[in-house]
Amino acid sequence: MKLAVVGATGMVGTIMIKLLEERNFPVSEILLVASKKSIGNELYFNGKTIKVIGLKDALFKKPEIAIFSAGSAISLEWAPKFAEAGTTVIDNSSAWRMDLTKKLVVPEINASTLTTNDKIIANPNCSTIQLVMALAPLHEKYRMKRVIISTYQSVSGTGKKAVNQLENEISGVQSEMAYPYPIHKNALPHCDDFEANGYTKEEMKLAREPQKILNDRSFLISATAVRIPTLGGHSESVNVEFKKDFEINTVRKILHETPGVTVQDNPDTNTYPMPIYANGKDDVFVGRIRRDETLEKTLNMWIVSDNLRKGAATNAIQIAEYLMDKKLI
Repeated sequence: MKLAVVGATGMVGTIMIKLLEERNFPVSEILLVASKKSIGNELYFNGKTIKVIGLKDALFKKPEIAIFSAGSAISLEWAPKFAEAGTTVIDNSSAWRMDLTKKLVVPEINASTLTTNDKIIANPNCSTIQLVMALAPLHEKYRMKRVIISTYQSVSGTGKKAVNQLENEISGVQSEMAYPYPIHKNALPHCDDFEANGYTKEEMKLAREPQKILNDRSFLISATAVRIPTLGGHSESVNVEFKKDFEINTVRKILHETPGVTVQDNPDTNTYPMPIYANGKDDVFVGRIRRDETLEKTLNMWIVSDNLRKGAATNAIQIAEYLMDKKLI
């Protein structure tokens, strides 16, 4: 199995390499791919030194799988070239997510829809993944009608420049700004660019992507995405109105039995999910599960996950593992 990691020197790419090691992914040859300025640099994989190569060299080697995490522009240009050469591309950018000809996949939910014909597979937005992991089993039983979500997203979701901005602000050092305002001791209701409707791209991803993943446009989602000064882990306050009524204990049981979801919900012991504890883990953590007392058949909950792992790298690798397990490559 020859596998390429495109964007290997970025935040997600670095974790991708680490996870491939951790999960003992069966790689016979790994191609670590990055931009021109990084070509020739050395990275480590399974104790071996690997030189970073460019996209042309990686394409020439025709890997069976290429996991892209290098931005939409690179994916739009290069993913079709790899696919045409026979490579199955798993893309972590927003380039293909809403393309009607491409699958948008969270393995625990809809990997079964994949076939050998799917040569470009889209990895959902990080905030979307943790949201649907908790909503999917509840939607199956109670049928969602409307979802209101507010996110509290770490600076790592923006990238290295934003992490540097926060760390420099904490240290009192002037540096290049990733955001239009300081992020230390602040909260910015501004994740990604604003669209004509007044919502940001991040908010519209949260509104649209779950419908595609669950193959159901009968429910509606309204989102407000906020950037906060945490280094890792996204949090979400979620209010869900269902068509059918529910019992709280049954909701907890369903979530507890959902693979990839961990319930942390005990107010008596101050037990609830927090990004500081989700950091470095692959599960999606759910707590503060309670009935909305202002509206019938409505639930409140709090969802937290490591946005660089399950929100990006882990989900992509799980897709690759599924493809191999089902012999779709």
